[in-house]
Amino acid sequence: MGLHAIDEAKRCLNCKKPGCREGCPINTPIPMMIQMFLEGQMTDAAEMVFENNPLSVICSLVCDHEKQCEGHCVKGIKGEPVHISSIENYISDTCFDKMELEKKPWNGGRIGVVGAGPAGITIAILMACRGYKVTIFEIREKIGGILRYGIPEFRLPKSILDRYYVKMQELGIKFRPNFALGGSTGVHDLLEDGYDAVFIGTGTWRPYRLNIPGETLGNVHYGINYLNNPDVFDLGETVVVIGAGNAAMDVARTAIRKGTRNVTVYSVTEVPAASPKEVEYAKIDGVRFEYLQTAAEIKDDGVMICDVEWTEEGEMIKREETARFVPADSVIISISQGPQDRLVNRDKELQVDARGLLKTDEKGETTMEGIFASGDVVTGAKTVVEAVKCSKMIADAMDQYVRSKKDIKDGPQKER
Repeated sequence: MGLHAIDEAKRCLNCKKPGCREGCPINTPIPMMIQMFLEGQMTDAAEMVFENNPLSVICSLVCDHEKQCEGHCVKGIKGEPVHISSIENYISDTCFDKMELEKKPWNGGRIGVVGAGPAGITIAILMACRGYKVTIFEIREKIGGILRYGIPEFRLPKSILDRYYVKMQELGIKFRPNFALGGSTGVHDLLEDGYDAVFIGTGTWRPYRLNIPGETLGNVHYGINYLNNPDVFDLGETVVVIGAGNAAMDVARTAIRKGTRNVTVYSVTEVPAASPKEVEYAKIDGVRFEYLQTAAEIKDDGVMICDVEWTEEGEMIKREETARFVPADSVIISISQGPQDRLVNRDKELQVDARGLLKTDEKGETTMEGIFASGDVVTGAKTVVEAVKCSKMIADAMDQYVRSKKDIKDGPQKER
C-alpha cells in the first residue's frame, strides 16, 4: 500500500488550479497534502488533512471518489486519474493514532451531542478542541452510527471507529451509550442541566416502505435493518434486492459474503443509482441486475416483479399487467430511509418538514433555540463527506451562539 501511494503521489502534476480540490465537497488541500507526503512531511500532512476533515481516514475509504476528487483530476481526461483516495488513506491511517490534537483549556461551555454518527463525531471533536466539555448521547452501544451499523466491514473496518473512540476519549469527550434521548429524557432536560447548546445528528434509521401487498411477511427485510447485523438473518439460497443505490449494493454484496448463492438487484432505472464502481464490485461478486423493474407484490415463496416506465415529466409508472413470479427465499427492500420521530414527539418545539426531516436555518439552528442539527436527519440520506461539511459550518455557528449568550473566554475556567 505504501509503495502504491508513493507511485500515485509521483503522478500528481501539482496543478496551479487543482480540479481535484474543487471536486472535493470539503475542499481538501490535496496538492499540498501530496507534496508534503513526497517531501517526507507525512505527519504534518495528516494533521493538516485532519484539521480540514476530522473523518479523513473514513472518507478516504467510503467517499465516491470517482465523482469527486479523482473524477476532477486532469490526468483522468486521457487516462487514469491519480488515486488520491489511496494516498489520503495511507497518510491518514498511518498517522492517526500518533497525532496529538491541539485542545484548548475548558472555556466554561458545555455541549450535548445527540447521535454518534458522522455528523455527531465531527461536531464532538471540533467543539472539544475548542475547549468545550462535550457529552455524546447514543442509542446504540458504540460510536459510528451509519458508519458502524450501515456500512459493511469489507468497505469500512470497524477497528477504525474503535480508534476514533480512543482519540475522542483523549479529547475528554464523554460517551453515554444505549441512551435513547426522546424517551424519558428530552432536549429540554439537557438545557436545564447546563448544556449551552445541543447538536442533533440522529441520522435516518426508519426504512422507507414500498407499500405493496405482502410487505409484512416473514421473508421480507429492510436493507438498513439487515446491514445493522447481518449475522442474525437467515436469508436462504436466493435473495431479491429491491433498490439499486449504494446501500442496496452493500446489502447484495454482504448477502453473497454470508453464503447466499443467488442475489438479484432490481433497479427502477436503466442506470443504477449506486456509483458505477460499487455496481462493478457487485457484479464481480456475482450479483445479477435487472433494470426498469420493481416489486408489485410479495408472497411467501417469492415476489411478483413488474416492468416500470418513466414519463417525460419523470414520473414512474408501474406496469402491473406485466407482473411475473420470481421465486426467492428472502426479499430485501433497500430504497433509502427517513428519520425516527422520537425526539420531535418529546420536544414539540422541534419542527420537521413533510418528510419528517428537522427544519433548520442557514446556520443549522433548528426551530428550538440553542438546538442545532445537520447530517441525514436534516438532508435525508446523503454522503459522509457532506455530513462533515455541514457539521464544520455548524460548529462555527454553535461556538458563536454560545459565546453570544455567555461570557466565554479562551483560557482555563474554574469548574462550576
